[in-house]
Amino acid sequence: MINERELNAMVQLLDDTDEEVVRLVEERILSLGEEVIPMLEDQWGQDFSLLHQERLEQLIHKIQFDTTLQGLKDWRASAEQDLFEGFYLLSRYRYPHTDKQELSNKIDKIKLDAWLELHYDLTALEKVRILNHIFYNVNGFKGNTTDYHSPNNSYLNTVLESRQGNPISLAIIYSIVAQRLGIPVFGVNLPQHFILGYCMDFELDGSTPEQRNLMIKEGELEEVMFYINPFNKGLVFTKQNIDEFIKHLKIQSVDTFFKPCNNVEILKRVLRNLAGSYTRNKELQYLPELAAMMEVLGGKLEMHLKDDEAPEE
Repeated sequence: MINERELNAMVQLLDDTDEEVVRLVEERILSLGEEVIPMLEDQWGQDFSLLHQERLEQLIHKIQFDTTLQGLKDWRASAEQDLFEGFYLLSRYRYPHTDKQELSNKIDKIKLDAWLELHYDLTALEKVRILNHIFYNVNGFKGNTTDYHSPNNSYLNTVLESRQGNPISLAIIYSIVAQRLGIPVFGVNLPQHFILGYCMDFELDGSTPEQRNLMIKEGELEEVMFYINPFNKGLVFTKQNIDEFIKHLKIQSVDTFFKPCNNVEILKRVLRNLAGSYTRNKELQYLPELAAMMEVLGGKLEMHLKDDEAPEE
C-alpha cells in the first residue's frame, strides 16, 4: 500500500500545467484502488484550486464506480447471485459509503418481527397475512405515491431509511425477508408493475442463495400458487387478474409474465427504473454509468427515453 506522504505528493501534481503529468498521476492513483479513498477525501477538503478539487472529486468517483462495476461482475459470475448483495451493489453506486452489514441487520430486524408471529403449521395465505402485517403495519413500508419517480425509490439504503419505495424495491425487500424466513416468495417480471409470486408450498428454510437461484434457473419454482402486489400493501391476487391486466395493456402474453424471474433480471429492471427517473430529472450524466452496469449484467440500456415515457416499475 502506498504511504500517505507519497499519495499527498501525487495529489499536489493534479494541479500541474502539463496534461501528460496529470494523466500519469491520475492513472497511478486509480491503480491504487478503493483503499486510498479515505486519504483522497481528506485531501479534497484542502485549500486547492477549483480545477484541482474537481479532478480529485472525479478520481474518487472513478475509483468508487470501478469498484462497484467489478463487484457487479463478480456477483454475476457467482453461483449464488444473492439478491440482497446485488441490490446493495446498485445502491452503493450512488451511496458509496453505505454499510452493507447495517442494511442486512435492518432486514434481519424485520425478519425477526415476522418470525415471532409465524408458526410452521400456517397455510401459505396465513403466512403472507402475517408478513403483510409486519412489513406494512408494524414497520411502515408503503409505496411512494407522492414522489413516485424519485431515484431514491430504487436504492436499498434509502428505501430502508424512508420506508417508501416503488413496486420493485418494495418487492425485493419483501422477498428477501420472506426467503430468509424460508418462505418461497420470488419476483415476477410483469410489465409495468413488478410483482411477487408465492411458489408451491414448500419450505426454503436452510437452503442457500445458490440453491434458490438454481431452482429458478432450472424451472423448479414455476408453479405459483398466488401473486402479491408489494406496492398495494401485499394485496393477494390470481393468474386471472394478470390475464386481465395484460389484455388491458394490449400486449402479447408470454410465460415469463407469470413465473419467477432470476435475480439478474431483477437488477436489470432496477437499472431501467433508475434510467427513467434520472431522465425525468434531467440528470443525464448518470446514464452512461447505468448503461455500463447494465452491460455487465448482460443487458442494454435505452439511452434516449422520452420525457413522458414512464420508467418500468
